[in-house]
Amino acid sequence: MKKLFLLCGTASLALIASPVAAQDTAARARTTVQPYIEVSQTFDADLKSGDVLTYTSLAAGVDVAVDTARLTAQASYRYEHRFSWDDDYGDDSVHSGLARAAFRLTPGVMLEGGALATRTRSDIRGEAPGVFAGDNRNVSQLYSLYAGPTLSRYAGPVELNALYRIGYTKVETPDRSSLIAGQPRLDYYDDSVGQIASVTAALPPRAVLPVGLTASAGWERETSGALKQRYDSWYVRGDVLAPVSPTVALQAGVGYEEVETSQRAALFTPTGAPVVDENGRFVLDDASARRVTYRTDGVYYDAGVVWRPSRRTSVSARVGRRYGSTSYTGSASWAAAPTVGVQVGVYDVVTTFGRQLRQGIANLPTSFIATRDQFAQAFNGCTFGTTGTAPGGCLDNVFQSVTTASYRARGIDAVVSATKGATTAGAGIGYANRKLFGPDRPGITLYGLEDESYYAQLFFTRQLSPVSGFNVQAFADYYEPASAGSDDVLSVGTTAGYFHDFGRLSTTASVGIYSFRVGDGIDTSLRGQALLGARYSF
Repeated sequence: MKKLFLLCGTASLALIASPVAAQDTAARARTTVQPYIEVSQTFDADLKSGDVLTYTSLAAGVDVAVDTARLTAQASYRYEHRFSWDDDYGDDSVHSGLARAAFRLTPGVMLEGGALATRTRSDIRGEAPGVFAGDNRNVSQLYSLYAGPTLSRYAGPVELNALYRIGYTKVETPDRSSLIAGQPRLDYYDDSVGQIASVTAALPPRAVLPVGLTASAGWERETSGALKQRYDSWYVRGDVLAPVSPTVALQAGVGYEEVETSQRAALFTPTGAPVVDENGRFVLDDASARRVTYRTDGVYYDAGVVWRPSRRTSVSARVGRRYGSTSYTGSASWAAAPTVGVQVGVYDVVTTFGRQLRQGIANLPTSFIATRDQFAQAFNGCTFGTTGTAPGGCLDNVFQSVTTASYRARGIDAVVSATKGATTAGAGIGYANRKLFGPDRPGITLYGLEDESYYAQLFFTRQLSPVSGFNVQAFADYYEPASAGSDDVLSVGTTAGYFHDFGRLSTTASVGIYSFRVGDGIDTSLRGQALLGARYSF
């Protein structure tokens, strides 16, 4: 999988470099490629027991940014290997990176793609370390990518759009589990391949009729390696947009959809325990038939309002009936200035981990802030953009845990980013609810359980001089697992770093303090970390 991700990363850079070669000299001036190597020393202290551990890291990475008339792209990738100085703190390798690209092939054809490598919590019931590196439990390495074209055409006043996306997600099993006695064993996520296609025809208001009309249809399928899981859906829908003033319009829509998730059964021992392979994943019962874990089909509908007082501000809200209950969705965006923006989203969808993650990557901006603090920059929380029209996005709602079950995801995310002179700041906050859909097994009941999480993240960086600066980050996460024998989990932390450049050689010093608590606080961790590093850029 590591070779596959590196190959895909190379292909992404080739996608970036190919059209750039065809640009004129002025366009090439807006392209930067910065490879580097880095060495650092980290000190890790358990502030409760007094134990101090240390390890050395060697890293290689590259930062790429492209901004031309046809291509907007950014990629930040880093491979790091840690060498332990203590047998209690294992050697490990970490891949972390984010790539987003949008290339206009022709005036009506856009190619878009994204890739992510990071580490994340595996089980929502388990530990929540502040830094996902080193000898931590309940942490998995993850890779995800997607790509596809979007087509736009006009047939008279009607705008026609079509898109296709294909994506892949892979999650490695955690090195160590953090289950406590009495908690049921859940399956580990393996991988998934997803495809999505949709078409839309839209007639704007007053072009032919006083109202705007939109007709759309879509299809999606995802297949997962864990127990041959499958997600299938299709829909058709019609919408009406009725302006009531220059800035306000009413909207309403009705559609028909079918969504089905299914899987095969796991193999169990005579004592009722699941049989697992060498990677800890459930073994498939070859004699089992496919079982439907969730299915809905029928009419769904919603109505709401749109407010657009200016080109820089847009607010929409909908309420309707979907998935057998009331459904709320909406969005808001405000580009207060070219480098200041706010974005809010309210969502309600039946999905899977792989689908939600790939959609989350697609929602991230093609120009984002990448810090040099390896404690803080892991791309598994909020990523902040550099423009007011694309302030960023958060992946906390999907990274609350890696689940093999399908689920109904509901929640709200808000992100704000601002750059003024030498100062850049950002904040993200959100709430996520998952209603899980999984077949009941002996000792394992998932269907209908609801996990919840709350999260917040702050970011601040200041350029002190042309060659120096500092950054500060803070986060807080609260998880409420719903499965038997589970306690709530609270994780908080803050990181501060200072950097100084000496030509191609740059130095970094960082400190961080992190704490997590499981349940009543018996399983509490409080750790401090400090890092000194030097980077040489080519």
